[in-house]
Amino acid sequence: MDFSFDSIAIVPELQARAIFHSDSSQVFKDDTDISERVLDKNTSYIPWGGDDEMPYNVLKKIEDDETLSTCQLFNAEICYGAGLQYNTEACTAAVKEEVEDFCLDNNLASYFLGVCQDFKHFGWCITVILLNEQRTKVVTVLRKEVAYCRFTKADKDGVIKEVLYANWRKPVQADEVEHIPLLNPASPWNDLRIRIAGGKGGCKFAILTKVPTPDSTYYPIPHYASIFKSKWYDIKQLIATAKKAKLENSAPIKYHIEVANKYWDGIFKAEGITDPIKMQARVNVEKQRIIEFLTGAQNAGKVWFSTFYISPDGKEQHDVVINRIDNSKEGGDWESDHQEAVNMECFTLRVHSNLVGSVPGKSQSNNSGSDKRELYTIAQALQKPYHDLLFLPHRIIIRFNKWAGVVPDCPFVMLTTLDEHKDAKQVTTNNNDADK
Repeated sequence: MDFSFDSIAIVPELQARAIFHSDSSQVFKDDTDISERVLDKNTSYIPWGGDDEMPYNVLKKIEDDETLSTCQLFNAEICYGAGLQYNTEACTAAVKEEVEDFCLDNNLASYFLGVCQDFKHFGWCITVILLNEQRTKVVTVLRKEVAYCRFTKADKDGVIKEVLYANWRKPVQADEVEHIPLLNPASPWNDLRIRIAGGKGGCKFAILTKVPTPDSTYYPIPHYASIFKSKWYDIKQLIATAKKAKLENSAPIKYHIEVANKYWDGIFKAEGITDPIKMQARVNVEKQRIIEFLTGAQNAGKVWFSTFYISPDGKEQHDVVINRIDNSKEGGDWESDHQEAVNMECFTLRVHSNLVGSVPGKSQSNNSGSDKRELYTIAQALQKPYHDLLFLPHRIIIRFNKWAGVVPDCPFVMLTTLDEHKDAKQVTTNNNDADK
């Protein structure tokens, strides 16, 4: 639970305000060794982050920032393209009818947009396939939201056997967890055939689709984690908070007080506080104590002691950092700083600001229609590796159902020029399509 409580505190002696702000650089970092959590003798899993709250903390950070949330939605929509399709041009009439029935029974549009969201937010997704009673056909395909999925510990061969699905936002009992057998991520098709031939595994299976990353962990760290570690996320949040305070009552921001989440956790642990209401009250008391330290003649010359440690990359990590803000400039200079912060976030998420309408600053620059069209085309072309990964469950479905000639496809939406007399067209790399 996050008790950083970003806020602005009044400093009456200085006729100014101070900003309390949490350090976002730790959102993708584990402060403690991650060990297996046991719910009962049959249910144990590897937590996602030291406190098992990492996906929810990340989503909260994204939801709190209009640029990040918009860019993530744009990336998911770009990955969706023209939608997942089962191309049946080279099929017999009987196979076409089977595929049409399957597509009508499954909401492929909702499924595919959902896995695209999971891919862009966390770098992995879970597809669940359901077989008929005879285990001869795949009849249902589902998406399991990865924020609510956890992996069991890998066996001695490094193979994860199950995906556990539950609402991990709250304390979970063992009987609330859905156990889904996970096909071997290294060879899911062969694993499925072996399970069917041996009569094991039931009729429900999970397929893991994961973006390869340089590290090898249970839960991959997406590339945009750098936006939190580089402090640009915090800078953008501080600018918005400071401008709001300035507009509300013209009280300048004099101090920026950065508090690590573990600072509050240490206080709660030392004083034995577990009630959320008492935690909030204790946070307010501690904030007031810091404010009193900063003000008053009786505090002149005093020293603030704060613990810190050296991270593996050689950087100092402090529990509390007090920064004095230069008020010699008025709020107007924040305009360029805000624009720089937005551009850094867009750059990290590989989204050109013109494509999402996020062009901050009073003097807006804009690209021509041709430039925007090319940027949009480039963005869609870069989705090719993600589509190849996302197609794997559907290639398995097609092969298992013996749909000869069917291929999964996700055409691009190509914006056209005026001389073509239409706004857009679909372009695919599928060899069965004439418009390549």
